[in-house]
Amino acid sequence: MEVFLIRVLQFILAISLLVFLHEGGHFFFAKLFGVRVDKFYIFFDWKFSLFKFKPKGSDTEYGIGWLPLGGYCKIAGMIDESFDTEQMKQPMQPWEFRSKPAWQRLLIMIGGVLVNFLLALLIYSMILFYWGDTYIPVKDMSLGMKFNQEAKSYGFKDGDILVGTEKGEFKDFSADLYRDISEAKRVDIIRNNKKMSINLPGDLNLLGMMKADPSFVRPLIPAKVDSVVPGTPAEKIGLKAGDHILALNGSPVDSYNEFVDLLGRRQDMLDTANSSADSLKARTVTIVFGNESKKDTVTTQLTPDLKLGFVVTSIAGLYQPITKEYGFLESIPAGIKYGWNVLASYVDDLKYIFTADGAKSLGGFGAIGSLFPPMWDWYMFWKMTAFLSIILAFMNILPIPALDGGHVLFLLYEIITRRKPSEDFMIKAEYVGFGILILLMVVANLNDILRWLGYM
Repeated sequence: MEVFLIRVLQFILAISLLVFLHEGGHFFFAKLFGVRVDKFYIFFDWKFSLFKFKPKGSDTEYGIGWLPLGGYCKIAGMIDESFDTEQMKQPMQPWEFRSKPAWQRLLIMIGGVLVNFLLALLIYSMILFYWGDTYIPVKDMSLGMKFNQEAKSYGFKDGDILVGTEKGEFKDFSADLYRDISEAKRVDIIRNNKKMSINLPGDLNLLGMMKADPSFVRPLIPAKVDSVVPGTPAEKIGLKAGDHILALNGSPVDSYNEFVDLLGRRQDMLDTANSSADSLKARTVTIVFGNESKKDTVTTQLTPDLKLGFVVTSIAGLYQPITKEYGFLESIPAGIKYGWNVLASYVDDLKYIFTADGAKSLGGFGAIGSLFPPMWDWYMFWKMTAFLSIILAFMNILPIPALDGGHVLFLLYEIITRRKPSEDFMIKAEYVGFGILILLMVVANLNDILRWLGYM
């Protein structure tokens, strides 16, 4: 429960900040050009609000809504999600959005996106300035990698040390490494202390590589026990720190990765169990373990969630991370480059949304919230906030009616053709766009529910 609350608090804080600044971007340009703002809300106030006030002499009502689906900056004389058609029937006023030149209306509409994008670049820059960039170079992972069968079909072997592709050297083990391999026609490796290259088609399915079980490539982790959890099957069978897992149910174990994969097959048995006897059979395993002086073979029962009860050394414990420090002036271009790379990668990955696996990977509030760490970590909080800010900027600029990008599209049409779309058309387009957004939101959050129930 504590982990859930910590993630919820981080999510609410990040979203509140991003929504406030996004709507603040619209508010700033509206006020700059003398446009009246009737309401400025964090979250939607459908039917009622949690808090509201209107300063004396101000035209704007400020408040906090109860529905966390975004923010709301109601600009006078504009057709938006409020569908306030009565105001549009009144004579045009000089302080209304519709009375302003198209270029001013355009800046008002892109104000939110602009603020979110600049905010992300600022956060990334300050992260690099304050914390630097800490990572483990892939080429320093001397134990190499563990590959699945698809990767091995292209020529990779367990233990290969990844160096880079024809585009350059790998930095760290992250989604960028998968992306580079998926687009590579040549991957450079070190095998048995010899430099080699493996040829690839250059168009591997990135989503398939990452979602595969086991995944395309993972850092190889030795099946060496670092510590044993008290009261678990591992303690009962005499497993001790320094022991190696050598086999599971007759299958040799060459790494902790292999051990986890073999347990995954037991999970399949457990999922299809029709009786307590079947469940017990799935949980019963024969393990061979030992060290240089002894070797034991023991049959035991795993916990209900198929855990033996030992911990291995993490990647951070196996290798020495390096940290690149940045001065204040150095951090700004580095943060801009980092943010731009995040945006480019996100845009490139959108093509997978139109596939069956891509549609299933859509996530709602639950999926976004789970991206935050289970413990309060300011580094990860700001990194996630910057990432969400970039996503919010990009999604809002998409040319979908009801989003900022839809309004921008119609304004560009007006600027080019010098013809303004009719108010009736704009209202209908707003309804269509709003319907699309609701549909996407329902699908994304339904996916969250199905994943939670174990159907995806």
